Amino acid sequence: MNGWKRSGRGAKARLVATMEPQEAVVLRGLVGEVRDMLAARIAETPTDELAELTGIRTGAATVPDDKVLARLLPEFSREDPALAGALRSLHEPALIDAKDGAAVAVLDTLPETGGRIELTVEQADAWLAALNDVRLALGTALDISEEMPDDLPDDDPRSAHLGVYHWLTFVQDALVQSRMQVR
Repeated sequence: MNGWKRSGRGAKARLVATMEPQEAVVLRGLVGEVRDMLAARIAETPTDELAELTGIRTGAATVPDDKVLARLLPEFSREDPALAGALRSLHEPALIDAKDGAAVAVLDTLPETGGRIELTVEQADAWLAALNDVRLALGTALDISEEMPDDLPDDDPRSAHLGVYHWLTFVQDALVQSRMQVR
């Protein structure tokens, strides 16, 4: 990836980058995995008869068992478990919809074989949200912490994945820097 650059001004401003084919495949795959996890969370939510009657969607009242999904869908309140469950039940469906919408925006604007990416400001914001979710998911799966070195020994099974995590950090940071130039 060559980094993000601003093109145009005002309402015609775009953020442009070029992504290599293998980069596009990796990013599309990771975004797809996040979408799959979110879809599984929705599928495991029990049916609520009141929600069916009123049309108001509700979600699960408990934190996901999977640590990656729990990181993507954190507690709504740490002090009061009952409040946390009620808030989760009411707001988790909208949170999942927002995360899925951001993921779809990436998949819709990222060519399958790489190449030029041109984003509106709104699309760039969706990319930032989706990149954040992918980084959170990968970082949680790899148990990344502030104490973790930037490089792992070659024989560490997380080594290649850590490289992808650093690349995602670069893509996100470059997009943030370019996005800050566009009002």
